[in-house]
Amino acid sequence: MKKILLILAIFLTSNTVISQEKFAEIEFKETIIDYGVIENGEDGSRIFKFTNTGNAPLTFTRIFSSCGCTIPKKPEKPILPGENGEIEVQYDTKRTGIFQKAITVNSNAKTANVILRIKGEVLPEEEK
Repeated sequence: MKKILLILAIFLTSNTVISQEKFAEIEFKETIIDYGVIENGEDGSRIFKFTNTGNAPLTFTRIFSSCGCTIPKKPEKPILPGENGEIEVQYDTKRTGIFQKAITVNSNAKTANVILRIKGEVLPEEEK
């Protein structure tokens, strides 16, 4: 009988520990930003907004883009559970034509890698 109670106590304790694991979780308001058609040299800054819906602080290990024409800026401080944050992306709008770029977000979230996308078209510079 003592063995059964001991095994039952270990089982219940292990389940409690597992269910109390802490994870950060990142939930983006949107994962694609469409610039639409914009003028050459127009402001190329856009913001991806997110919330840490987990129960542990969210930290970013690396955020990078698919090319040098897109520069992402990661939050420097941890985002606490329930808090909101932003990832700013700067696209070089001196490059004309249609564009589609990917921004890879690496973090300590349960879903550790997330791909964000920007797209749009930059019109050619007007002749003066």
